[in-house]
Amino acid sequence: MPQASSTETKEQIQDVAESEIAQNGYAGTTLRNVVNKANVNLAAVHYHFGSKEDLFKAVLARTAEPIVSGQIANLAALKEKSKEPLSVEDILRAYIEPGFACTIHKDAHPMRSQFFGRCRTEPEPVQSIAGEHFQPGAQKFLDALQRALPDQSRSQLIWKLDLVVSSLIRVLGQAGKPGALIATDAPEDIEQAMTKLIAFLLPGMQNS
Repeated sequence: MPQASSTETKEQIQDVAESEIAQNGYAGTTLRNVVNKANVNLAAVHYHFGSKEDLFKAVLARTAEPIVSGQIANLAALKEKSKEPLSVEDILRAYIEPGFACTIHKDAHPMRSQFFGRCRTEPEPVQSIAGEHFQPGAQKFLDALQRALPDQSRSQLIWKLDLVVSSLIRVLGQAGKPGALIATDAPEDIEQAMTKLIAFLLPGMQNS
């Protein structure tokens, strides 16, 4: 049986850690369970990641990076083709689309949305560690929303964007279940779900 490469071992460890944290939370996840289910030894985890917290940060970085980079790219593209201030509807779409793409895609980790949900409900410092990974994208979108909604305070926009994220995670986590907003991973179903979610969120963002 061929031996797994270093890269494959790292990916396997992170895949298992993501599932374990999604199902059991950070405190309920042990390195012993991770190594057993990943079929590696503890030395491999320490070699590639160091501590349990470092492993958690690595999983976060892996999951957050494509979403944040997608958000920033969407916003940059929107600014190129639209006049400032951008519409709130367009800002919301640019913000939530990468979450759909990275979670509902057929190659996405099956526990990803549940993992994100755990990150937002775990006690500190887990929430803050997770928040740091998404901060670069959030700040750019808060700036865009501030220009689109100048009468609203920064603190209003912060908690409103937080509710957007909570709604997004809920929608993604329920995908495919009876009565869910996302019926299947077909492109037309995903597009319809995004349109409905934006229509629901838009009045809350616009009203002071």
